[in-house]
Amino acid sequence: MSINPEIETRLALLQEKYEAMGQDMPSYLDGLLHADFLTYWDYIHLDTLLSLQSPKTPFPDEEIFIMYHQITELYFKLVLHECKQITEKQSLTADFFTTRLKRINRYFEALTQSFEIMVDGMEKDQFLKFRMSLLPASGFQSGQYRMIEIYATDFINLVARDKREELRSAAIEEQFDFLYWKFGATELSTGKKTLTLRQFEKKYAKTFIELGEANTQLNFNALLQQLQSEGQSTPFLEDELRRLDVNVNVNWPLSHYKSAVRYLNREPEEIKATGGTNWQKYLPPRFQKRIFYPSLWTVEQIENWGKGWVDDVLKEL
Repeated sequence: MSINPEIETRLALLQEKYEAMGQDMPSYLDGLLHADFLTYWDYIHLDTLLSLQSPKTPFPDEEIFIMYHQITELYFKLVLHECKQITEKQSLTADFFTTRLKRINRYFEALTQSFEIMVDGMEKDQFLKFRMSLLPASGFQSGQYRMIEIYATDFINLVARDKREELRSAAIEEQFDFLYWKFGATELSTGKKTLTLRQFEKKYAKTFIELGEANTQLNFNALLQQLQSEGQSTPFLEDELRRLDVNVNVNWPLSHYKSAVRYLNREPEEIKATGGTNWQKYLPPRFQKRIFYPSLWTVEQIENWGKGWVDDVLKEL
């Protein structure tokens, strides 16, 4: 039987490839001959993926809660995949930067739009019961989300608002003690660190500090300033960074705020979030005024950061 010229060409290329690696091509062909065809379910490990939901209570809606948070973490992994491409790129260009930012923004916008699952997708009575079996775990403990923030901006921009000027010249390790989210995980009655925060710091503190130090000159804000100084920044890049700023620092926390109001706001006393996190002060954007790219916003825009968004959401509820 004659061999198709296209196959013959590919065999020659394979031979060249394996010889260059000191490998025996016929052995690899034997392996291909005996291998099973790849299936969709094996490729994405579907059976394993679908087995990762382990509710702690008999309430049906807990499974929705678990799966939504697992989906969220997968999206965060997609974002981090793009963050690493940007910060590790040699001779970074504005076009490469912009393309990856567009991907990141799409991921966050998909997450924000899907958060209605958390706002209206569970029965309130079920949630208020099964959540008590989750203590002290909290979505606050998403290490991937904190890593995204560290990639996105200078570490000092993540420090609590009233400490930023004081710590602007301090080392990353010192700034870490005053990151904004730590003040959202204090016990409402005593002001002490919650168990949720202590667990989180024990697992991730070293990772966060090392990532912050490694990205001092490589975080998105530093890369923006570098491109600007070289005359290489573009309006498209700056638009995507503004979009990211709003997606991460306004729309995403506001989605959580809307959910918290829906499930945890009970007059005359508001209910604590899981882990005792202080969601009333931690989530609203206007309180933290956390901004990744201050140079891209006007003084008036910074002054009014987040203003009005919370009131608009409350009107919807």
